[in-house]
Amino acid sequence: MISDIKKNAEQKMNKTLETLKVDFGKIRTGRAHTGILDHVTVDYYGSPTLISQIANVTLIDSRTIGVQPWEKNMIVPVEKAIRDADLGLNPATNGDLIRVPMPMLTEERRRDLIKVVRSETEGAKVAIRNIRRDSNEYLKKMVKDKEISEDDERRGQDEIQKLTDHFVLDADKLLQKKEVDLMAV
Repeated sequence: MISDIKKNAEQKMNKTLETLKVDFGKIRTGRAHTGILDHVTVDYYGSPTLISQIANVTLIDSRTIGVQPWEKNMIVPVEKAIRDADLGLNPATNGDLIRVPMPMLTEERRRDLIKVVRSETEGAKVAIRNIRRDSNEYLKKMVKDKEISEDDERRGQDEIQKLTDHFVLDADKLLQKKEVDLMAV
C-alpha cells in the first residue's frame, strides 16, 4: 500500500522535473538548438501544423538553425510563422533553405531570463511539495480508515519527505546548470 503511494508520488515528481526540463529548453541561451522551434505552428492547408512536421529542422552551425520545408510553396508561410512566434528571431530565406540566426543576448536580457528560469524552478518545487502533501493526506486517510498503522504512516511520510528532498535538489541542480548556460557568452 505505502509503496504504491510512494511509487505514484515518485512518478508525478519525475513528470514535474521533465516538464521543467522542457520549459528550460524553450528558454534560449544564445546558442542555436532545434528545440526552440518545436512549438511554432504553420498554417498548412488550413490546419495549424508544427514546423517539424512540414520541414526539416537542422543546425547549420552553433548560432544558426536551418529550416528546409518539404514543399517549396511553404517557404514563405514557415518564414512568417517563425517571425510571428514572438521568439525574437528574424529568419532569412536563401533559396530552398530558411536560415534562422540566433541574436546575441544582452546582459540585461540574460538577467531577465534568469528571473524567468528561477520562477519556473520555484513553480516546479511547489508542484513537488503539493504532490508530497497529497501523498501525506492519503496516508492520513488510510490511518483513519484503519488500513495502516500510525507507525506505517510515519514511515511512509518519512520516505515521501526523502523523495521530495531529492527532487527539490534535482530541480535546484537543473536551475544552476541553466543559469550557467545563460550567463555563458
